[in-house]
Order: sequence, then C-alpha cells, then structure tokens
Amino acid sequence: MLLATYSLWARDIIRFYRQRSRVIGALGTPVVFWLLLGSGLGSSFRVNADAPVNYLQYFFPGTLALIVLFTAIFSTISVIEDRREGFLQGVLVAPVPRTTIVVGKILSGTTLAVIQAMLFLLLAPATGIDLRADLILPLVVALLTLAFALTGLGFLVAWQLDSTQGFHAVMNLVLVPMWLLSGAVFPAEGASWWIRAIMWANPMTYGVTALRVVLTGGTSVTGGGLPSFAMSLIVVFVFGCATAAIGILFVRSKRGR
Repeated sequence: MLLATYSLWARDIIRFYRQRSRVIGALGTPVVFWLLLGSGLGSSFRVNADAPVNYLQYFFPGTLALIVLFTAIFSTISVIEDRREGFLQGVLVAPVPRTTIVVGKILSGTTLAVIQAMLFLLLAPATGIDLRADLILPLVVALLTLAFALTGLGFLVAWQLDSTQGFHAVMNLVLVPMWLLSGAVFPAEGASWWIRAIMWANPMTYGVTALRVVLTGGTSVTGGGLPSFAMSLIVVFVFGCATAAIGILFVRSKRGR
C-alpha cells in the first residue's frame, strides 16, 4: 500500500508541475487579488483603533488560504481526468486497497498546496509582517492542516463529478464563497448576524484564523473572541478527517461516477 500511495503521490506532483497553467493559476490569481485589493484599500482599512494594520497585511493570511484552496482544487481535478483517461479504473481493479486512491490524492494535493503557499510567504516582509524563524513551524502546521482539509473536500467533489466544467461550477458556487466567508476578505464584526453565523460555522474560518494568529504575533486583529491557534487547528483537522473518511467510504462503495 505504501508503494502504491507513493506512486500516486509522485505522479500527481510531477503532473501538476508539468502543467504550467495550473501552477500559474493556483499561485498567480490569488497574488493578483492580494495586490489589487491590498493596494486599493491600503491604509484606509482599519479593523479597530488598536490594530493599525493595512489591508495588504490583513489580506495576507486570506491570500495564503486562497492559494491553498486553488491548489487543492487544481490538484483534485486529476481525479476526473484520471477517470476519463482510464487510469482510475486501472487503480480500482489493481490488487491494492482502494484507500490508496484517497490517501495518495490527498497527500499530493496537500503537498502541492503547502509548497505554493510557502512561495507566497516570501512576500511577507514586503508588507511589514515580521516573519520570524520561530513562526515557520506553526505556519507550516497551519498550512498542512488547512491543505489537508481542503484537498479532502476537493476530492469529495471531484469523485462525484464526471467533467471539469461541473467541478469548476461547484467551485464557484460553494468553495469560493467558503473562502469569502472565512474572514479572509473582511472581519465578522460589522457584518449582518446571518453572515456572522455562516462565518463561525465555516471550517475555513478557523484555518484563516490560525494563519492570522501566527502572522500577527499571536494576537488577533479581528477581535470578537476568536478561537485560539490550537482550537482552530483542531476544528480544521477534524473537518479534514471527516472529508477523508467520507472519501474512503465513497471509494469503497464505488459511489460516484
């Protein structure tokens, strides 16, 4: 099983970086959003009087989460492509546990998402964020946890669909709003009560919170009693385990196209 999992992981990593359009799309689009929105709002954005943070700094953790989301989406599209090309059927009839498919796909998507996000982290000093050496480990842990959860969610969606067009439609309808309502673009304070309720129920909110707490030196710039770094990681990790478990059930039951 380990060899089969490694083979699927390595295949997806190589395949992703051979398709430069996906690499650019997963990293370039969030960076453009960050530059345009961050520069447009600039220093006019204030969360509260005690948090003198410009929008480039506030939006930075949200952009990291968007890069993770886009990379997870682009990597799990391979599930649909593998099915169309017949590769997935070959793996399903191979003498290896079907769990291998889920584990291999989630591991590869998680790896790619963290690599892409770490590249964007190189821009942190340019925004005034003090990226100290002692922050690297908690940042990597937060990115790994969020990438694991979002890749698992992407796998669930891709397993149920038979076209990349349908996958992108679901992405626009569900996954992008998840990001928008995660505190990545605006804080919960000041929003309508039903928007705040959705944000607190959104697992991605806790992933963005974990990143924000680390990047702001252990204090929240959004206020409102946000959960701690550890609690945020637990929520995201539990959500990721749930998506992985459901994915394994789907694969074992042959559910999906």
